Amino acid sequence: MRLCRLAVLAVAALALAACAHGYGAAPVSPKADAPYTLDSGDKLRVVVFGQEGISNSYAVDTAGRITMPLIGAVPARGKTPAGLQQTIGERLRQGFVREPHVAVEVEAYRPFFILGEVTAPGQYPYVPNMTIETAVAIAGGFTPRALKWSVEVSRPMGDVVERGAVPLTFPVRPGDTIVVAERWF
Repeated sequence: MRLCRLAVLAVAALALAACAHGYGAAPVSPKADAPYTLDSGDKLRVVVFGQEGISNSYAVDTAGRITMPLIGAVPARGKTPAGLQQTIGERLRQGFVREPHVAVEVEAYRPFFILGEVTAPGQYPYVPNMTIETAVAIAGGFTPRALKWSVEVSRPMGDVVERGAVPLTFPVRPGDTIVVAERWF
């Protein structure tokens, strides 16, 4: 009889632990405060003052580069917009433009992806300053079976993809993949 009570208590404890999974979870990886770096899918506006033939919109291709007149392919993947601005200026200074003044701004961010227990999983355009909660709203909200307290985010950080459970207030970045898990009870 005593063994039966212990078994029932153990099953009840496991059920409660499964229900509470993720509730109040502190953010673990990926880093929310890392500077924004460029990658495939970003669309950039590059302005070289006094050089209208070079100033234009450029998309970062699948190889992580933009291709500009005079200087050709410029690596952009992993660089901040300010870092790319500096690289373009250095390339133009090598015999093409005497004193180039370059400005780089992100015209359109790459999309984010949301999977799992949301009404309409898929790829969506990134909106600055969005959180996991707004991403779920864009995807039509949670399904009835969704684990609503915590989700998993995969974020490319250079050559590594960081993954971690995060709360709904966690900031989303372009290129993130959000996975909403199914709850058990």
